Amino acid sequence: MSFDRTADLSPGEVQERVDTALSENEVVLFMKGTELMPQCGYSRRALGLIGQYRDEFATVDVLQNLDAYREALSEHSGWDTIPQTFVDGEFVGGSDVLAELDERDELAAELGAEE
Repeated sequence: MSFDRTADLSPGEVQERVDTALSENEVVLFMKGTELMPQCGYSRRALGLIGQYRDEFATVDVLQNLDAYREALSEHSGWDTIPQTFVDGEFVGGSDVLAELDERDELAAELGAEE
């Protein structure tokens, strides 16, 4: 599942999209670009790491409203960098944290993947 990118959303509309994505999906990746066309290496890396363990997860393309998404996400995570991964509404981290969890063989469990 992915959320369409829409230009010119108000900060309130972006906050609502973030809140909805977090409440309606077990795993959500807020990224630059889409699953088919990631627009930065970090987003591509996070997408690949999650995809190793999860067939189903949501992605949200933040590019058209990047500043508003950064602000809305920082309220949930305390971070302003993209990508950001959430599991069950809880912030996990960006691509570097996902890679560290994968190296320690902890990423599958963190993502709630069945082994």
